[in-house]
This record gives sequence, structure tokens and C-alpha cells, in this order.
Amino acid sequence: MDRSPAFSTEIDFVLPKGFIDEAGVLHRRGTMRLATAADEILPQRDPRVQANPAYLTVILLARVITKLGSLPEVDTHVVENLFTADLEHLRRLYEKINALDDPDEIAAVAPIATNGFAGQAGGLRTMGEA
Repeated sequence: MDRSPAFSTEIDFVLPKGFIDEAGVLHRRGTMRLATAADEILPQRDPRVQANPAYLTVILLARVITKLGSLPEVDTHVVENLFTADLEHLRRLYEKINALDDPDEIAAVAPIATNGFAGQAGGLRTMGEA
């Protein structure tokens, strides 16, 4: 029996600028998975989000980015230290892949994302919005 998902649940991306770690290594290629209900619900309880609702973006991205370059993990510290252009790129990618009505369309997003996705977020739900 084939237990593979009926559609892709992870999307590869390339950051426009990239994250520079403490050793000066540039990390641009990464992978983002589809968000779950828990990814959007649980961060609402975080005191950082309650104090500053804009912090929801940081927590959501830290939860769904599964790989960035050779980093052992992607946490809120990494997301907080991304360049603004990279944060916006990831925010739009998150909205794009999680707002699709047809899961089969996710595969069509990946080539755009890896070539520096710069699409409009118009018509897509806002990150964290139910």
C-alpha cells in the first residue's frame, strides 16, 4: 500500500538575500512545510504574541520552516534575524502555499518559490488569520 501523501506537503525555497549565521556562513536554500491547525492556534497563547501580535509571523515561520541551509534547526532567533526582504518573501510564500484551494496546485508554486517568488499577496488570507 502506498502511504505517500496525495500532494506535496513541503516546498523548497531560495531566500533573496539569505541568513548569515554567527560563523559568517550564508544560508539561502530551505524547505517550508504546510501549516497545520496547531501551527496557527498554539502561538496565540505565546506571551510574545499577546504582547505584540506582529510576533505571530516569527513564531509561525519558525514552526513551518523545516530546513535552512546547513543550520541544525530554524527557531525564532533565526527568523528574528532574517533580512526584511527574506522575511517578506517567506511570509508571502507561507500565505501562497497555505491558501490554495486545490492541494495539487502546491507543486506549481515550488518553481516560482525557488526562482525568487515575488508574487502579490492580494486575495490571500493574512498569516495567522483564521
